[in-house]
Amino acid sequence: MIPIRDTVRSETYPIVNNALIALNVFVFLIELSKGPGLNHFIYVYGLVPARYTVPEISAYFTTGQQVIALFSFMFLHGGFFHLFGNMWFLYIFGDNVEDQLGHLRYLIFYIVCGLASGISHIALNWTSQVPTIGASGAIAGVMGAYFILFPRARVLTLVPLLIFFPFIEIPAFVFLGIWFLFQFMSAATYSAQVAGIAWWAHIGGFIFGIIFLKLFQALPQSSWERDLQQLARRHSTEHIQVIRPAARERDGADLYETITVSEHEAIFGTRKLINVAEGFRKKTFILNIPPGISRGTTLRLRGMGRQIPGDGRGNLYLKVQIEE
Repeated sequence: MIPIRDTVRSETYPIVNNALIALNVFVFLIELSKGPGLNHFIYVYGLVPARYTVPEISAYFTTGQQVIALFSFMFLHGGFFHLFGNMWFLYIFGDNVEDQLGHLRYLIFYIVCGLASGISHIALNWTSQVPTIGASGAIAGVMGAYFILFPRARVLTLVPLLIFFPFIEIPAFVFLGIWFLFQFMSAATYSAQVAGIAWWAHIGGFIFGIIFLKLFQALPQSSWERDLQQLARRHSTEHIQVIRPAARERDGADLYETITVSEHEAIFGTRKLINVAEGFRKKTFILNIPPGISRGTTLRLRGMGRQIPGDGRGNLYLKVQIEE
């Protein structure tokens, strides 16, 4: 299952979330520059449990190196697809959690979740000499928080089925529940040394994300952070919008629904990727919204309605709502 987007719109720009993604990409570029010295670099800045539990190994590292590795491992990745997969999940789920916690609290929450996931990995792989790297544990904490904050949200998901690739809306608690179950089953079946994946770090990050969310929500938000959130408020609506049109008559061919744009988009125009939840020949299409559109304007999409035997296909009418 590949998540495409969720249906919860964040009210502010995810400043911290985007910065974390940029930082991970920057560190990956540093890795690429290491050439033959990459393995040594990973061993120094990755998380190696034996460095903390085996005195003969820990003696080769300074206290500073040991502390730094507890944090630096979550910004290293083993390859492009490892990086891309982690950053995509962070992009999907992180903005909404940041929106709820605020920028500073979200940053601290992310780091603490990553640290907790690393400690979980050390505790369950006590003498392992295999370096663990990746943002997966910290992102798992973000997903755990999302699981609590937005259980009824829906995740637009690409589900590969042999030669078919349908888009399906899955409730967030189901999507994340399946993800967590997969991590648990994998952890019970494979060891981190064999699979090369720190399953227990994912599980620990997810669980600690749920716990830490409650603690961080109890922390007061400073006035300057509230001001920053106000400045970071979005001026556009989501690029991908999911609609569920319906007929006004039981046997009607024409279907009706609304779409939402911001005041800025209404003035200057925009393009939206529209995903129809069910019942259409075309599941996804791009909609051009012309500049200067006003509230209540109805856009007619020919041939996008129901197929009526003998009468052809009806139209889809989209009424424009402008978000203030």
